Amino acid sequence: MANLKKSSPSNTNSGRNLAVVPQRHTRLPRRMKLPKTSYRDHFDLVEPQINAEGVHTWSFDAPCPVDVLFLTVDDRHRVRMNRHGYFEVLYLCSGSANCHIQDRLLPFNEGDLAIIGSTLYHRIECQSSTPVTIAALFFEPDLIRCDGASDSAEYLTPFLLQDQDFPHVIPGETGVPRQVLDLMLRIRPEIPAASARGRLAVKTYLKMLLMLLVNQYAPYAGTVETYQRQQQNLERLRPLFRHLGENCGDSIQVREAARICGISESHFMSLFKRVTGLSFVTYFNHFRIERAQALLAKTDESMASISQQVGFCDQSYFGTVFRRIVGMTPATYRRRVRNNTLGDHHQPYHMPRLQPEGMADTGSGRAPGDRLRQLRAGL
Repeated sequence: MANLKKSSPSNTNSGRNLAVVPQRHTRLPRRMKLPKTSYRDHFDLVEPQINAEGVHTWSFDAPCPVDVLFLTVDDRHRVRMNRHGYFEVLYLCSGSANCHIQDRLLPFNEGDLAIIGSTLYHRIECQSSTPVTIAALFFEPDLIRCDGASDSAEYLTPFLLQDQDFPHVIPGETGVPRQVLDLMLRIRPEIPAASARGRLAVKTYLKMLLMLLVNQYAPYAGTVETYQRQQQNLERLRPLFRHLGENCGDSIQVREAARICGISESHFMSLFKRVTGLSFVTYFNHFRIERAQALLAKTDESMASISQQVGFCDQSYFGTVFRRIVGMTPATYRRRVRNNTLGDHHQPYHMPRLQPEGMADTGSGRAPGDRLRQLRAGL
């Protein structure tokens, strides 16, 4: 696909001015009201299926790998930064959040839509005093790509052009998010699509939805090579992620991590930051602390045993790093998570705290939208 010119310079930040087809919608849609039983907790649903590589897997119905579900996201637990093989479309039904994608923090407000491909590490961070509610569409790209038509892959172009400046969030004021939501709600009752008619209905509605996104992102500059290059970079790091998953208790230095990937130390540091949005040291420390959190919540093992299992020989140092990242001591975390009172404490930031794009970084002298905001934990 050839490069295209962006419609305006403002599109390189959060993409909140990007609109292709003029819409008459000037007001946000009325808030969706669904039975509470329709919503599922995002943390409980996603976190257990994230592996050491930060990849989330979802169990789709094999004949028709599409799912539409409603999620609640609160500020008590945050899902780890993760990516996935499927493509994701999120509509924010209520509340205020941020889309944390790589090293970017994009404002995500009620009525907005976010689209996320398969190569970028991301998560949704609640910014409301009450949980936000999200309508989520997950689908395997092969459902469309392998449709048999010569132009089927064109439906997926918005998900394949997602470089570091891609405007993932489509504002509600464009009218596009509500149209997408309406199609998601048409897909939902057809799942699981057990009959040929049901599968035809799902694919038809999905293609209509994707066509809205294709139109929305038509002016955006990008190439499919962006997606292919990111996939190649992930493959270079896969041996390291496998090693981390199998040897969580072992300490590892940057030099050893680079050797496992078969590249130079300087190339490794640059590549890892480009792929995950984080330095390797930061990623590894947070990975170990997140493993420790799971052990503290689910086992009665001693602090000394847990610290050794996640690679800290010194229990005191383990406590220092844990508190720096989570915001409380390991013992306090265990007590609060078991008493279900973590919400009484300010949400721990399991990954570097960023400032939303487009907001001033006061006191830093940087321009709005600069990347790599100061880390909350100095690791």
